[in-house]
Amino acid sequence: MSSRTPSSPPARSERLARSPVVRHAGQLWLAIGPGSILATDPTLTGELDRFADAMAAADQAVADLRSQQADPPAPRPRWQR
Repeated sequence: MSSRTPSSPPARSERLARSPVVRHAGQLWLAIGPGSILATDPTLTGELDRFADAMAAADQAVADLRSQQADPPAPRPRWQR
């Protein structure tokens, strides 16, 4: 009888804020050309995380502004016309 354990689902990869950095299985990789390099320097990975957070906040702010612009203006009371 085999003692194999079920394999875990493949880790999801995501590009970090439209940069050449990819987060895969909780690790940051620099994806350049046909290869990739694991980013292990804590200063670099900390800066990359801060950059990603700032980009996500900026993207959300832009989305919020676009949503507000898409909403029709509230009707003004008749006495202000």
